[in-house]
Amino acid sequence: MSFCNLVMPIVRVSEQAALAVYPSVGRGDEKKSDALAVEAMRKELNTLNIDGTVVIGEGERDEAPMLYIGEKVGKGGAKIDIALDPLEGTTIAATGNSGSLAVIAFAEESGFLHAPDVYMNKIAVGPGFPLGTVDIDASPQENILNLAKAKGVSPAMITVCILDRPRHQELIASVRSTGAKVFLIGDGDVAGVIFASMADSPIDIYMGTGGAPEGVLAAAALQCIGGFMQGRLLFRNDAELARGQKAGISDFNRKYSLNDLAHGDILFSATGMTSGNLVLGVKEAAGGMFTQTLVMRSKTGTIRKVDTIHNVKCEV
Repeated sequence: MSFCNLVMPIVRVSEQAALAVYPSVGRGDEKKSDALAVEAMRKELNTLNIDGTVVIGEGERDEAPMLYIGEKVGKGGAKIDIALDPLEGTTIAATGNSGSLAVIAFAEESGFLHAPDVYMNKIAVGPGFPLGTVDIDASPQENILNLAKAKGVSPAMITVCILDRPRHQELIASVRSTGAKVFLIGDGDVAGVIFASMADSPIDIYMGTGGAPEGVLAAAALQCIGGFMQGRLLFRNDAELARGQKAGISDFNRKYSLNDLAHGDILFSATGMTSGNLVLGVKEAAGGMFTQTLVMRSKTGTIRKVDTIHNVKCEV
């Protein structure tokens, strides 16, 4: 199956979600912002000539009214699995801070891990390092020392991206004990993993726990960029174990490789809602509204930024 004719359609899907959220940015209503993004993304998906199935979405059917796991979208056509986060960085958008995105990825059928909505421990680096340079089972200190050696620099020249959460206090202390620097992000670990993996990024590695669905989306992006990623699902209670079983997980301690999380021909699109390290956010422009989208394809290795002026006005 070829994704050539779906490059601009997937861009339009993430663009429409970003445009829909723009009037609510900075107004403090997370639920409203998320609902606007979900509705706009679903509406645009249903205009496409695809037989799409949401495998990473807004949650179980009884928890989400639309874009729930298992929902069918599109007008019919090629069978495609879809991973999406209509508003990655909900709090970021609601508070008007930088780096919120509308994110979506397409894969061939069975191309994504059907990850339950639990936490995932993650580690990711960009391309060009020997296999085994970093490993999720190694200590933070070992990973930093090995990465520094592979790069031919001192640990003090390594910068680690970590979500700013109380659960990461020990991780942050371990990283800093090597002399490495920590780049804390308040939200949006899909963007964090991507930014840490870009060839020209000032970030060298991503570490820490975040959402498992976001881990799959990040893996989709890394298949396009190149790089290394591992993840392990974290189950905190019986309810989360049951959620994992429902998703088809049988090995609850499995270490997932990048290919386990996402594989095959993949299209990835992320449109900025608020400007961040990856793309610019939505803003008013002469003649309409401006968006910037990062769109990538794994099969061809192409990475593009698409700047668009939309002949619309986003009214509050």
